[in-house]
Amino acid sequence: MTVLAGHESTASPRLPEHLSYDTGLFPSSLEYHAPGSPLPAIQTPSATIQELGYQLFDHGDRDRVHRTWRNHISADSFRYRDGLSPVDRARLAYERLRDVNSLVGEAETLARDPQMLASLHEWAAIVDGGGALCTLASIHFNLFLGSLVDQDSNQRDLSEFTSMRRTGTFLCTELEHGNDASALETTAEYDRATGGFVLNTPTPGARKFMPNTSPIGGPKSALVAARLLIDGRDEGVFLFLTPLSDENGMRPGVDVRLLPFRTGAPVDHCMTSFDHVLLPREALLESEHGRLDGDGVLNSSLGNRRKRFLRSISRVTTGKLCMSGAAVGASRAALAIAVRYSDRRHVSGSRAGERVPLSAHRSHHGRLLTSLATAYAMTFAHRAVTTRWMEHTPEDQEDVERQVAVLKGWITWQARAITVECRERCGAQGLFSANGLADFPQYTEGTITAEGDNLVIWMKAASELLFQSRTDQRDEEEPPLRERDLSDLRFLRGLLAAAERLCRERASAALRRGPAGDPLGRWNSASPSALAMVGAHAALQATDAFLAAIRETIDPTARLLLEQLCRLFLLRQLDERTGDLLAAGCLTADHVRALPEAVEIVMAELAPHMTTLVDAFDLPSEFLDALPMLRDDDYGLLPANTRASV
Repeated sequence: MTVLAGHESTASPRLPEHLSYDTGLFPSSLEYHAPGSPLPAIQTPSATIQELGYQLFDHGDRDRVHRTWRNHISADSFRYRDGLSPVDRARLAYERLRDVNSLVGEAETLARDPQMLASLHEWAAIVDGGGALCTLASIHFNLFLGSLVDQDSNQRDLSEFTSMRRTGTFLCTELEHGNDASALETTAEYDRATGGFVLNTPTPGARKFMPNTSPIGGPKSALVAARLLIDGRDEGVFLFLTPLSDENGMRPGVDVRLLPFRTGAPVDHCMTSFDHVLLPREALLESEHGRLDGDGVLNSSLGNRRKRFLRSISRVTTGKLCMSGAAVGASRAALAIAVRYSDRRHVSGSRAGERVPLSAHRSHHGRLLTSLATAYAMTFAHRAVTTRWMEHTPEDQEDVERQVAVLKGWITWQARAITVECRERCGAQGLFSANGLADFPQYTEGTITAEGDNLVIWMKAASELLFQSRTDQRDEEEPPLRERDLSDLRFLRGLLAAAERLCRERASAALRRGPAGDPLGRWNSASPSALAMVGAHAALQATDAFLAAIRETIDPTARLLLEQLCRLFLLRQLDERTGDLLAAGCLTADHVRALPEAVEIVMAELAPHMTTLVDAFDLPSEFLDALPMLRDDDYGLLPANTRASV
């Protein structure tokens, strides 16, 4: 293995947590490494791997946040099982969910901890059936239990759910109301005679779409989002705790139709409707957004129905963090598999009889390095936004929610690209589910849609960011443009910020030029540039999180590796934006011509370190060793002494 020239890795202790290198945005080490210098080999990068892992996995909080889940998925029960039907795989996902629940201790505590919930998804996503396990965990622990914990003023007994004698599910989306779920039609009418409610699905389009409501997995209860009707008046959408099934099957009035199983996450998705199901008074989840008094009068601190709906489904923000975490975990696992395979898979070399590893080819390792740089950026961005959400205040909640949504879109889209790339780089071996890669792209497709379709949440974020007042901070003492170098992280970061600004200006101009009296037409003309602005904004947030990690890194080799990864990430981000930047005078023609060579220099320096970079992902050896294509016996795909028969 190799390290960057002149910087040996030592196992020196970390600085105390209260000390740091500096308080500026940029690391202090940016000037002391010349790109393109030779890379002599040394023997042990263990301190470097340790330092990279420290930065990737929540620093001193690593054991609390990650160790339990990481160790748990090392068990044989999480290895791939061949020959299972979709129904059997769905049942297995529920078994694993109960297995996870046995580790939790206090499930209510887990539901209150966004960091631990996201970490659970990050590690669960990498194992066999991880997509299904993540889906069920997100629904049961976050949407169901989390909503009960957040909105339950009745302090009801949750033991049957925390013990998983009953599994919780969440019913919001309807067949005709997905991204416009605030317009859902399901009703819960207040019955003055009993003090309870009548839950009903009034139209076929109001059937709840895709909840896991079948008898598979045992008895279930749901939180059903429905319109509270009091004397015919619509008071907005609230959640109602509704038993769906017991040991004898579905409850009266509950109709469940199993949908086809989807790839990547074999879960018992269903179409579900209610025929005048009677619910007791305590079924209504109440908090400051709405409480019924003894006379059946709703008292709410929120003045309109939309705000009450958003409060009822407020757990979707933590859900976005969970989906991002799962996508980050799947991306890192896919890269670890693909990099290891590229080292062990040999092909014909340029000389007769020569065999070289796939990883020797720039056409192969260059794509993986680009994905590695992005995966590191994704991880750091996810850590930063999770911390912001945990520390948010009422004053900054709206801004933080927007950042969570923006990064969920960016991270899950990047994860799809990375997992597809890794699958392709492993050729036909990557097509077998037993090899761990085939299901990642399909599962990440689900994260793109779950907890808010990416394009829709980016459109909402674009409209908010576009009308948000911004003050761009620029360095008054920047050197002349022709003296700026593409190896300078400060310059590269500034270019990405300029790209965001240019997209904002173009979108604003399009709005002003749009047809008068046609709001949709005006927005349609502005939306392409507005969406490009959000993309640049997300990449800039990831860059700043990356730079913060570099600033905190102590081991010099780890620090230089992170700097080079960050350079590669930024150079790749600028690839598609050079036209705008050149036209705006932010780049010279020489810069544009130099960009391909700058990428090549960074890739040449990083190529010998790919294994070190994925070793820092800390995947359990039990997981990696069980993958057939990383073994030598027929790549592990053939059982002993078997022949094909027809």
